[in-house]
Amino acid sequence: MASPGFFQRQASARRNTGLLVVLFLTAVTLITLAVCLVGYMVTRSQTSALPFHYWLLSSHGLTTAGAVVALIGIGSLVRWVDLAGGGTRVARMVGARAIDPDTRDPEERKLRNIVEEMSIASGVPVPELYVMDHETGINAFVAGYTPGEAVMVVTHGALTQLNRDELQGVVGHEFSHILNGDMRINVRLIALLAGILMIGQIGQFLLRAGFYSSGRSRNRDGRAQAAMGLIGLALMVIGYVGVFFGRLIQSAVSRQREMLADASSVQFTRNPEGIGAALFKIGMKGGYLDTTSHASDMNHMCFGEAARM
Repeated sequence: MASPGFFQRQASARRNTGLLVVLFLTAVTLITLAVCLVGYMVTRSQTSALPFHYWLLSSHGLTTAGAVVALIGIGSLVRWVDLAGGGTRVARMVGARAIDPDTRDPEERKLRNIVEEMSIASGVPVPELYVMDHETGINAFVAGYTPGEAVMVVTHGALTQLNRDELQGVVGHEFSHILNGDMRINVRLIALLAGILMIGQIGQFLLRAGFYSSGRSRNRDGRAQAAMGLIGLALMVIGYVGVFFGRLIQSAVSRQREMLADASSVQFTRNPEGIGAALFKIGMKGGYLDTTSHASDMNHMCFGEAARM
């Protein structure tokens, strides 16, 4: 039977995730205000040098804030549509092979039996199973926006190097990600980061366009182009600094969800030694994904470190 401390750790991980998501949204708000401050400096002479808080409520301020929110929203939506397209597409993207439900391979049969056991223990539907045949590292991940479209991908190394208890611990860990909605959280945070990145990319475009044009013109138009370049520089700095801190928050959220998944794995398997031994083994042997170019993109989703530094 699970100890009170076990459930306290689960509750703590959920609370901490909520706080970090609020912090992420606060960062988006601060980025919007920072861009508005740039707009304030540019239009200051046109608005009779109003104090910033008054300017923010003027037509110039509201238009600037609306444009920033719209840009972040568009960038986020494009990335969200790309990521929420289903787990099967992600599995194929990394070169994984679907495991036949009637497979006769003993290792694949063992995995399927464990997955069916964890499905009963967690109350989560059995996900479609995939294996990365050419990956010798020990790793696994789940993908898909909803439990109904989830897939579970394991490496060949996980199938062949983990014993049954260890593999059960890993599978239980991944089932927790499905049950607790971690896939949705990941997709939303990645989408928000893409929206913030769009601010930096627009700034980079304005910087290049402004200074390239000003270098070819020495008249008044050239000065205007140089001003556009400076605005671009400010937006680029705001966008990329925002992405940096956003990724720090995303990493912190990921750590909390991993702690929750480890605790849930013990709850499902009733065997803390299994997940512990699997973590020790992956720490010793590694879980890098060496045959896919998407290792960095998948890093936050994987049971172990997927990308080499």
